Amino acid sequence: MLLENNPYPSDLRVRQEANSLVSNGFQVTVIAPGTRSQSYYENILGVHVYRYPNPPAGEGCFSYLVEYSWALFFSFFLTLWVFFRRGFDVIHAHNPPDLFVLIAMCFRIVGKKFIFDHHDLSPEMYYARFDNQGNRIVYHALKFFEILSCRMAHQIIATNESYKKVEIERAGIPASKISIVRNGPDISKMKPVAPDPKVRAKASIMLGYLGVIGQQDGVDYLIRALEYIVKELGITDIHAVIMGSGSAVPSLKKLTTKLELDPYISFTGSIPYNDLPRYISACDICVDPDPYNPYNDRSTMVKMMDYMAMAKPIVAFDLTEHRASAGQAALYSIRNDIHDFAKTIVDLIGNPELQNTMGAIGRQRMIEKFAWHHQENQLLKAYSNIGFVGARKTSPLNPLPSDTSSPAELASK
Repeated sequence: MLLENNPYPSDLRVRQEANSLVSNGFQVTVIAPGTRSQSYYENILGVHVYRYPNPPAGEGCFSYLVEYSWALFFSFFLTLWVFFRRGFDVIHAHNPPDLFVLIAMCFRIVGKKFIFDHHDLSPEMYYARFDNQGNRIVYHALKFFEILSCRMAHQIIATNESYKKVEIERAGIPASKISIVRNGPDISKMKPVAPDPKVRAKASIMLGYLGVIGQQDGVDYLIRALEYIVKELGITDIHAVIMGSGSAVPSLKKLTTKLELDPYISFTGSIPYNDLPRYISACDICVDPDPYNPYNDRSTMVKMMDYMAMAKPIVAFDLTEHRASAGQAALYSIRNDIHDFAKTIVDLIGNPELQNTMGAIGRQRMIEKFAWHHQENQLLKAYSNIGFVGARKTSPLNPLPSDTSSPAELASK
């Protein structure tokens, strides 16, 4: 497995896929960037992890060029190392970037299979990050490597139906070559628990945001919506806890201070995965302020899945994949309309019964359709499609969840 945009095991999707493959009899090696505190090599629950130094930090096109060139260089030579030291049958590349196809092409020559795990629509994500002010040459280069990755892959893993449609229409890939593996959490771990008392004590009404905080993630929409709720609608016993880290955090903290909202907003930074249930359980309503753009509209947000696993009602903008994920577990406001987003939150605040019903619906959707044990089956089918069938071990790393409470039982909790 080749990974660039997160260290391992921080990337939950990659960690779940790697663990599922190991528990089904595959030998898995992950090549990824590492932090200074992480060792060059580590065996984590049977996954062999080789790490290279993180590239220099920066923003802008030149910085991304340096970052991706750095990752490609180290990933290629570590792949060579693994090829001669351990051997492998499949290169499983997680994008972004889509440049890993260049490594896969080298090893296709000697008969290795290539799986392209399509996490993000890189061309659309590029424009979203640069507020539609990106360079057209860069956009078309990203589209070229995405299409090349799709066409060179023996099997594509898409995160949802929208991505599958892009792969079919933009890259000309037959549907039979595409498997959908959604971003489903482990619901035996992500489930309602006793709330963190320090978070719960901040206000009578707690809003929660969880996830990466970049320019395209719309946290500024949440902050401005909270300003409207506090200053225009006069609701002051309210607090938003923003969980996560990212490049936009410094500017968002400045915006919070400028709007005089520091008493109403907390930035927690990154929270260990095992602590997330306590923090999310302390929130009454969870929000996804991702604004409409061609990237967000087609992408499945991990935060939405986590909110549903935690049986939390959701307020989000009306995007295609938001509705596909949450259904009736969310209320949807007019796209990119801050005031309507604020009013939708306030409407839900005033209806505790609806909050409970929505939370129970979301949890049930996870149990019946989206949780990781469902996605694991799809992952194994993708490998079976290219001729590799694992053998389930007697002590799986990811046992099926034991909490399968009904909507009514969850609402009563």
